[in-house]
Amino acid sequence: MTPRPSASRRRSRWIMIPFRIVAGFVIVSLLVVGLYRFVPPPVTWTMLFDSHGFTKDWMSLEDMDQNMPRAAIAAEDSRFCSHHGFDVDAIAQAMRHNASGGRIRGGSTISQQTAKNVFLIQGGGFVRKGFEAWFTLLIEGIWGKKRIMEVYLNVAETGIGTYGANAGAMRYFHHDASRLTRAEAARIAAVLPLPKKRAAVAPSGFTRRYGNSIAARIGVVQRDGLDACLR
Repeated sequence: MTPRPSASRRRSRWIMIPFRIVAGFVIVSLLVVGLYRFVPPPVTWTMLFDSHGFTKDWMSLEDMDQNMPRAAIAAEDSRFCSHHGFDVDAIAQAMRHNASGGRIRGGSTISQQTAKNVFLIQGGGFVRKGFEAWFTLLIEGIWGKKRIMEVYLNVAETGIGTYGANAGAMRYFHHDASRLTRAEAARIAAVLPLPKKRAAVAPSGFTRRYGNSIAARIGVVQRDGLDACLR
């Protein structure tokens, strides 16, 4: 007759289950992030759950007009090349602004947005933020800045059912992202925060003013070397 395991052994087995789950998650996430360092992510959760379907067309950062990453830096993350995934100053400013009321402002970097867009679902509160921080650290360490920007500009939603700067350029301007003008790149960047509510073609009101502001800052990004990590 096979002896039954002791109570202490059964408890130790139960205790090991969470550690095995965590270890498995770490290993799988490292493998997936390592794979996407070289292979374009085929699809994201946001694309899969988009009720409008999705259109995308991958373009390498080298082939994309440099106005586009400069516009993204100007609009979304001016310290992209100098931070290590998290902009503490921007997060603190966003918290102070949100505490004072008015329109909610985020403090996420391009790295954080890329981690969220590629590996996670939208929403989820603090739990999702925890996973987002983990994947942000991984892509900063494994991918580097050029790959982060390349993936970001290929998976970010740029219109209803449209993902990536190249698909956005073809939708709005009827040519690919290899020859975007400064104004065109700025308009795509202006759409990024609210792609289902803003249009890059004949924008009006806030979107028009915001696009013009981004276009002006593209020159600052280039002049001050804020895109140095992409060169």
